[in-house]
Amino acid sequence: MDFLRVFRVLALAEAVSWLLLIFATMVKYGVGQAVGVQVLGPLHGALFIAYVLLALLLWRKNEWTGRTLAIVLVDSVLPGGGLWVARRADLNAAEGPQIQPSESELALSAQRDMPS
Repeated sequence: MDFLRVFRVLALAEAVSWLLLIFATMVKYGVGQAVGVQVLGPLHGALFIAYVLLALLLWRKNEWTGRTLAIVLVDSVLPGGGLWVARRADLNAAEGPQIQPSESELALSAQRDMPS
């Protein structure tokens, strides 16, 4: 499972749910309709908890710096912050993506290394 991809999608969902919850709160106090808050509140809460737990997992798994983790966590409480988190390039593993050569690439490399 690609936890980083799941995290990026979760960051977007959390950010959108946060913005919608803010709008629903304005509707609640402006018009007196609390249905949006009653639905979006628990949804956003669940997304937020999942976001923080997955961020902590990725911090360990991908060897994020403390600075990266702090930015990711602070962005989670800013309205729309997850939109920026989902696009961050420094969330990949510290050693970079591990790309394995295909069998044909290995065979070609072995042929090049053989003396003529």
